[in-house]
Amino acid sequence: MISGIRWREKILVPDVSDEKVLMKWMRLELGKINDGIVAERKPLARLLEEERPVSVTRAGKEYVYKKEVLEALSKKLPGRIRERLKLPVIIYFSADVPDSCMLSDETALKAFQVLGDLSELREMENGRLWMGKALAFSLVRSYPTAVQIMMH
Repeated sequence: MISGIRWREKILVPDVSDEKVLMKWMRLELGKINDGIVAERKPLARLLEEERPVSVTRAGKEYVYKKEVLEALSKKLPGRIRERLKLPVIIYFSADVPDSCMLSDETALKAFQVLGDLSELREMENGRLWMGKALAFSLVRSYPTAVQIMMH
């Protein structure tokens, strides 16, 4: 074994009993999970102007938005929100809080309230809105390509 790494059946395997090695390995794996997350979010209004609305992921791949989802959002949201809402909306999931997800985008909160997906009584607290995982996944299903879940 050399510095936290050992060979097992001709495969280099990190020694996960060493906490530093385990944490570094987990960060690398989480980075891979988040490779599909859009690197630079764009306002809904701008995406609607594009003939083929796309962004680029953290891995450098093309992320194509569903035009029909963008148009449906545009029809239901007032102009001020349409101009400010950046897509995709990112909802954060952390293994430290396994039953909840977090939204940190106030414009997205307002949009989901207008759309009827979140209650008007919900408020951001310290720049965050916590919601159950079921609600977060419901938003992803309701607005495919317009909402992503990111491991945090």
